[in-house]
Amino acid sequence: MGGLLEYVRRRAAEERRTMASVIEDALRRERAATSAPTARAPVKLPVCGGRGVRPGVNLDNTAELLERMDGRL
Repeated sequence: MGGLLEYVRRRAAEERRTMASVIEDALRRERAATSAPTARAPVKLPVCGGRGVRPGVNLDNTAELLERMDGRL
């Protein structure tokens, strides 16, 4: 870790910035690189009886799905 801390200290001095701002920028870049959405293959959901999803059920609303599964809706 000493090597990394020294690198940040040196970089901050070269750019006349605070160490905190150098670290914040590095974390922002890392977050942007790792949070980019990736394409996924479509998932085929099994349907029993061929009737599909019950009327009024929204598969995109997980909170509502959990309430329905718990019997609160």
